[in-house]
Amino acid sequence: MTTEIWQLSESELLAESAAVSHRIQLLEARRIALVAEIDTRVSREKLGFPGPAGWLTSTTLLSPSKATKIVALARGIAAFPDIAAAVNTGVMTVDHAALILTFAETPPENLPEEGRNMARAALIKSATGPDARTGRIRAAITRLEDSFGTKKPPAENPDRNELFASKTLNGRLVLQGDFDAITGEKLLTALSPLTEPHPAADGTQDDRSPAKRRADAFGHILDQYLASSDRPIEGGERPHLNLHIRLQDLTDLQNCGGEDDITDDETSRAATESDTDTDPVDPVDINTGAPMHPDTAEPDAADEPEAGKAAGAAADRGAYRDLFGDGASVGWLPWMGPLSRNTSRQLACDCVLTAIVMDENGNPLNLARTARTVTAKQRRALTARDHGCAFPGCGKPAAWTEGHHIWHWGDGGPTDMNNLVLLCGFHHRLIHHSDWEVFIGTDNHPWFVPPATVDPYRQPRPSHARAGPHIA
Repeated sequence: MTTEIWQLSESELLAESAAVSHRIQLLEARRIALVAEIDTRVSREKLGFPGPAGWLTSTTLLSPSKATKIVALARGIAAFPDIAAAVNTGVMTVDHAALILTFAETPPENLPEEGRNMARAALIKSATGPDARTGRIRAAITRLEDSFGTKKPPAENPDRNELFASKTLNGRLVLQGDFDAITGEKLLTALSPLTEPHPAADGTQDDRSPAKRRADAFGHILDQYLASSDRPIEGGERPHLNLHIRLQDLTDLQNCGGEDDITDDETSRAATESDTDTDPVDPVDINTGAPMHPDTAEPDAADEPEAGKAAGAAADRGAYRDLFGDGASVGWLPWMGPLSRNTSRQLACDCVLTAIVMDENGNPLNLARTARTVTAKQRRALTARDHGCAFPGCGKPAAWTEGHHIWHWGDGGPTDMNNLVLLCGFHHRLIHHSDWEVFIGTDNHPWFVPPATVDPYRQPRPSHARAGPHIA
């Protein structure tokens, strides 16, 4: 029977904490070994991903970066038994192992083989035990690279360049870069004229900090790039900012003029009529999702108790969407995710609006269906519905996806919204060349059926953007 923590003495608290920490190290080593075996034995079809990293991210609480790091370790330490032994015995952390493995896989060019083995042994020794410190290990590796690396000084070596972009839990983006001298000079030269303080018209001093001025300047450079005409093509279009928001959340635009200021003929027509010859869609109460009588615009009272239940259930679903921000009730950016209504309205003051008529389940309606290739408007609608690669657990950005015909075009399948799904390159090939299946469910969203080798019961799985708990 496990003793309650509050019952432990001070000595027992210290001893058990140290013991648990050691067991965690051993369990991490065990996970690396398991992942190495999965990498060599389990097929991509059974994983549903190009490798174990995607599978780990989709089935555990690991972040993509952590999962990728585990796979890299699993693959790399197989070639270095001394690193593997230190990890497997729990005397070295996986973070220190990753540092030493990177050095061992790409040693300085002018360091002889004997020197590489000696250096690796010294690094492993310095990384074992409670006295191990990351800073000392990094410093030793840097000295070795500077002494035995290429003749180009580290400050001028572009091979060392790195730029990290991490989305935080609160919806911001943190950048961290390391650039060679020439790239750094280019960046500072571009920022310089844009970072000068600009007093207000009344002479009030610019109170922005230097860091804030640099951030504003960087945003200005991005604006200029996205406004240029020579941008490369990605996803069939030139890179631009896409914002998805409901018309209900966009109508209050007092801060930037009336509604006429932001609508054009195409937008107005799209909101009131179909681009195709499909059957008309019954009006929907935007607050509850309950069917409305076409003449009275009031909820149908033919069967009031049942209508009340349906309206209540729809309201619950709407509350879920409002709370978890799946793109139906707040602004949504394909890369960064939810955006507040106020900022969404600010963006809408200076943009080209494309109206995409959606049903209460967030499914786009009334789009072109005659061409084989997905039109630009259809692609925007697919992005609004799928958000990115729809395969469960994937979710790669929409810009990296392709429109897949569920019923193949060559077999007579139309280019219609209920026959299309966004998939990244890997999952597009997986669907074509394996027993995975995809269909559009009664909620008008994609569902995926795994092969029997993955799930003997072949239970359908919701698309990535629809995964998680949903109110019935």
